[in-house]
Amino acid sequence: MTKLIILLSLFSFSANAKILLPQILSSNMVLQRDKPINIWGFASPGEKIEVAFAGQKKETVADKNGNWLIILAPLKTSSKPQMMSISGSNKIELSNILVGEVWICSGQSNMEYAMRKLAKIPKPKNEKLGFPSDEVAKAKNTQIRIFLVNRKQLNKPDSIHKSWAVAQDSALRSFSAVGYFFAKEVQEKLGIPVGMISSAIPGSALEPWISENAFAQEDYFKNQKVSNDPGKFYPTMIEPLTPFKIRGFLWYQGETNCFLNEKISYAYKMKVLISSWRKAWKENDLAFYYVQIAPFNYSKTKGKVPVDENTEPEFWEAQAQLLRLPNTGMVSTNDLTDSNEDLHPTYKWEVGRRLALWALANTYHKKNDFSGPVYKSTSFKEGKALLDFDYLKANSIKPITGFTIAGKDGKFINAAAVAKNGKVVVSAKEIKLPVAVRYNWTENPSGNFYSNGLPALPFRTDNPLTKTFKTN
Repeated sequence: MTKLIILLSLFSFSANAKILLPQILSSNMVLQRDKPINIWGFASPGEKIEVAFAGQKKETVADKNGNWLIILAPLKTSSKPQMMSISGSNKIELSNILVGEVWICSGQSNMEYAMRKLAKIPKPKNEKLGFPSDEVAKAKNTQIRIFLVNRKQLNKPDSIHKSWAVAQDSALRSFSAVGYFFAKEVQEKLGIPVGMISSAIPGSALEPWISENAFAQEDYFKNQKVSNDPGKFYPTMIEPLTPFKIRGFLWYQGETNCFLNEKISYAYKMKVLISSWRKAWKENDLAFYYVQIAPFNYSKTKGKVPVDENTEPEFWEAQAQLLRLPNTGMVSTNDLTDSNEDLHPTYKWEVGRRLALWALANTYHKKNDFSGPVYKSTSFKEGKALLDFDYLKANSIKPITGFTIAGKDGKFINAAAVAKNGKVVVSAKEIKLPVAVRYNWTENPSGNFYSNGLPALPFRTDNPLTKTFKTN
C-alpha cells in the first residue's frame, strides 16, 4: 500500500475531486487471470468507493491523501467482454474488458520498432521466415489488446479511459512489432485473451530502466559509479505500472551498452533489472524472456569508447549469463539479419515468435521446442573436442559450419564439426591437442548449427564470465 500511495500522490487533485483512475486502467484492457487484481485511483479524502466487476462488489474509503485501493479476488479467463463500474461522487464505467494473460515488453528501438514499418521495408532475403508486411491491414483479432506507454502521460490521471486498444488499425500501427507477434503466437496457441504493454525508448541504455537505488543492492556496484542516467525512465515509464498484475516481461535492449564495450558489467546490470522489477511487482518468479542483440559491425564504428571485432561476441556472452537466473529465457537473432550494417534488422515477427516459444513451453507448459543448442560443457579426447549442449536433439546430416578450434598457442582456426550421439565433435587436422572451441564468435556469424529449428547461441569454451559472474 505504501508504494501505491507514493505512486498516486504524483497526481494532483482538489478537495472536491471526482474519482480518477491511472492511465493503465481503462476500457478495452486485459486483466491478468488467476491473480488478485488491484484497482486503484484518487478521490476526495474519506470518500466511499465501490468497484463492481465479474460478479464481485467491493468497497473502500479514500485515505487522507485521496488515495484508494481495492483488491479483487483472482479472476477466471474470460474472452467475453465485461464492464467494470467504479462509483463514488461520480461513476466511471469501463467497457470491453477481457481476462487473460498480460505481458510487459520494454527496451530500446528494436523493441519499440513499430508495426507500421513492416509495410515499408524491402522483402527480406530469408523466405522461409515469411514476410507479414500486410499484418496491420488484416489484423482483426479482438482477443489481443495493446497499451502503448507515453512517457509524459503515464503518471497523469486518465479522464478518457481509452488508453487500451484492440490490436488493429492506427493503434496497432504504432505498437511494438515484437510485442504484437509475441501476443499473436501466444493467443493462437492458448486460445485466450492476451494484453501487451509496451514501454520502450529508442537509443536508451539499460540503466535508466532501473530504479536508481536498486544498484546499491548488488555487491558488484557498491564501489562503482553507475553511469548512463540510472533511474531516468523508471519513475515515469515503469513504476506506475507496478500495481497492474502481469505474467511476465519481454526485454529487447543492449545495443547502446554494446557500443560502450560493456561485458560483465552489463550482465550485472541485467541481473539488477530482473531482480528489481520482480521485487517491484512483488513476485519473485515473474518470467523474464529477452533477446540477444543482432549481428552488427560494431568494430567499424567510431564512438566514445573503442570497440573491436570481439566486442559483440563478448557482449553476447554477457547476455547469456542471465540464463543462469531462474525463469529466464533468451532467443538468438544471429540468423535474423540481412545486413551487418543494419542496427534494426526487420525480422521482428520471428523475434516475437521465438519469445513466444519460450513462454509457451516454460510459462504455459506446452510441449513445444523453444531453444536452439546452448553450450554446457566440453572434454577433449584423442585430438577432438566433445561438446555437450542443452536442447540438442538431432544428429547432423551435413557438416556444421561456424566452429573454430585452438591449441595451446591460442590461435583459432576453422574446424570440422558434426553432431553425433547427443554431442558435437569438433576437430581440425592442424591441431593435435586442442584446448578451446568457439562457435559463431564473430560479429559476422554464418554458422549453421541448429536444433529444433532454432539456432545455437554463440559461445566459447574459454569463457571467463561463467567463472566470475555471481547469480546470488
